[in-house]
Amino acid sequence: MDPKPFSQACENNKEPILSHLKKAFANVAHVLEVGSGTGQHAVYFASAMQHLHWHCSDLEDYHQGINQWIDDFPSKNLHRPFTLKLARDEWKSTSSTSGEMFDGIYSANTAHIMLKHEIKALMASVAYHLPKNGVFCQYGPFIVDGKFTSDSNAEFHESLISAGRGGYRDISELAAWAPELVLTQRIDMPANNMLLIWQRK
Repeated sequence: MDPKPFSQACENNKEPILSHLKKAFANVAHVLEVGSGTGQHAVYFASAMQHLHWHCSDLEDYHQGINQWIDDFPSKNLHRPFTLKLARDEWKSTSSTSGEMFDGIYSANTAHIMLKHEIKALMASVAYHLPKNGVFCQYGPFIVDGKFTSDSNAEFHESLISAGRGGYRDISELAAWAPELVLTQRIDMPANNMLLIWQRK
């Protein structure tokens, strides 16, 4: 079996992110993680927030690595990854026969990797599927009012564009794609990142 994937960035940011997720997801029962990546965030957050169910999702290529982390750090409230599609019937939890809707969504470092049409579709889907007062926590680097928050972010944005990625998105742009969501908090995080906390009207 391949060695378990590891991200130093995930290791560095998991505690600062968790401190805010505990508050944002205090009244949430089912969280969908869009883009679970290595799986490090999933095992750490699920273990620390036993009051909710954490559901992993990502492209199939990442499932083996995520499952390796789950195997090594299992939690009763942590669920195996599935391949998320934007179809309406994909956005329900699998932890019970009734299939509750996700009332919380989390995604880290995905907005600047996705192409424009992909992140636009994701924002619209989040807004559509979250119930009233549902919470969407979005972590990563963003553009604020047309400006980068650091020179390094501007440079990385250019490298992403050159590599065929979508690049950084302006927060106002994200908001325009999901008018049903209200940005309740914009929290500055380490390494020139932010945590955006959206709530469904």
